[in-house]
Amino acid sequence: MTYHAAIFDMDGLLLDTERLCMRIFQQACDTQRLPFHKEVYLSIIGRNAAGIERIFRQAYGDDLDRLHEEWRCRYHAVVEHQPIPVKPGVIDLLEWLRANGISMAVATSTAKVVARKKLSLAGLDHYFDSLATGCEVSRGKPDPEIYRLAASRLNVAPAKCLAFEDSNNGVHAAVAADMITYQIPDLVDPSDEVIALGHTVLPSMVQVLEDLKRWRSQ
Repeated sequence: MTYHAAIFDMDGLLLDTERLCMRIFQQACDTQRLPFHKEVYLSIIGRNAAGIERIFRQAYGDDLDRLHEEWRCRYHAVVEHQPIPVKPGVIDLLEWLRANGISMAVATSTAKVVARKKLSLAGLDHYFDSLATGCEVSRGKPDPEIYRLAASRLNVAPAKCLAFEDSNNGVHAAVAADMITYQIPDLVDPSDEVIALGHTVLPSMVQVLEDLKRWRSQ
């Protein structure tokens, strides 16, 4: 396994964001007296704003505008003012990659301003050489565009990049970009279709680091 760069998703992968975000969405549904469609919510994980809008519009119709505003206000009141916990094993993995001269980037569906704020508050921003965000691509995950953009900003061929994802949508994107892909599931387990892609699935970044060290020693 030869690689020169590592590209990370952010929410649910580096940061323990997804449970927080889902809880706030459910609170917004309750406040607006609308149903909380959990399966619909889980299907949007990893998608950019346009993809989320399309799926939620089908579920909530004209009620989406007031629901989205309630959700947005509640969510930003939290994530723009307090650090989101870093997932287990992340710091050790980032330190190891940096010590081994591996350039790193983030490829997140989150908007750039919010992504920068989250990474800064969590103390992770200094690890990354570049950032590719959902507002910079015309096709969000599961399309590979954002991963190809992140690789180009590192000046590394996609096939020489590690990709780290939690969501099925993100894994589809990374594999389609021809990257060496690791999946660390968060809220959603990999589907049979995703498992068939042949990437590596591990329970946490702790095991990812162990696996990379094992490959490096061979």
